[in-house]
Amino acid sequence: MVQQAKTLRSWVEPYADLAQRLADARGLAELLAEEPDQALAAELEAETGRLEEAVRSFEVRGMLQGPDDARDAILTIHPGAGGTESQDWAEMLMRMYVRWAERHGFAVAILDLVPGEEAGIKSATIEIKGEFAYGYLRAEKGVHRLVRISPYDAQARRHTSFASVFLYPDIDDTIEVDLREEDIKMDVYRASGAGGQHVNKTSSAVRLTHVPTGIVVACQQERSQGKNKSTAMKMLRAAIYQRKLEEQEAARAVLEATKSDISWGNQIRSYVFQPYTMVNDHRTELKVGDVRRVMDGDLDEFIEAYLKRFGGKAA
Repeated sequence: MVQQAKTLRSWVEPYADLAQRLADARGLAELLAEEPDQALAAELEAETGRLEEAVRSFEVRGMLQGPDDARDAILTIHPGAGGTESQDWAEMLMRMYVRWAERHGFAVAILDLVPGEEAGIKSATIEIKGEFAYGYLRAEKGVHRLVRISPYDAQARRHTSFASVFLYPDIDDTIEVDLREEDIKMDVYRASGAGGQHVNKTSSAVRLTHVPTGIVVACQQERSQGKNKSTAMKMLRAAIYQRKLEEQEAARAVLEATKSDISWGNQIRSYVFQPYTMVNDHRTELKVGDVRRVMDGDLDEFIEAYLKRFGGKAA
């Protein structure tokens, strides 16, 4: 009930605010029609621009009608084959999503991070907390392709690298997931990365394996093994919940196979740095020439295009 009330407020309050702002703008326009004023006209023009953006944003949110869209998100990134080059690309993607979250005022926590030997990361799991974080970010699930002249190639050749992004809704205790202790294998190990002497001397990091499904999660965010286990359990519950949703979706897909759109496969987007700059989303055909802006977290165009095309469905 608490979550339901929170979700309803997240729709009612912004709508009421927009309605009031539109009424105020209409009143100002009527006043200007009777008594022109240059300063008030400039104020109305600026507010009209802000209202257009606010209405557009509210319309995009209106497309987030999935059962988990309003939830926080747990995002995982894994590099593909290619060693340091792919690991560096995975880290670039992690930075991109952190920047996107910061632009929207969302909170970010790194739950697990395995650095590469030379550069980049071998894997990362981050939690992004904010209204509809999962609904927006599910547009990012899939394989991301990078084309650039590699800084790790002495001959300055052009390389193609891949990294995969996966999303879980961050579920709360109101969602029932059957987890039995005997089905969970726990390993502890020393945390890597920053953390001072503590992480080098104690086995505080936790890895959980759900034996029936083979799902593995890990957490080394906290200094306490107990806290890491608690967070890892939350990650495991979310992963199993997502697996159940995918199984249900697969069953529906079998029935609707004849209605399926032509697919580009798992590769959802290409980021080209050389010989030209372009970010191309293969699902929506949206192309953006400023790759640096996108890598700095400006993903809203891609998310909006995805939602307009697919709505509550997975691409």
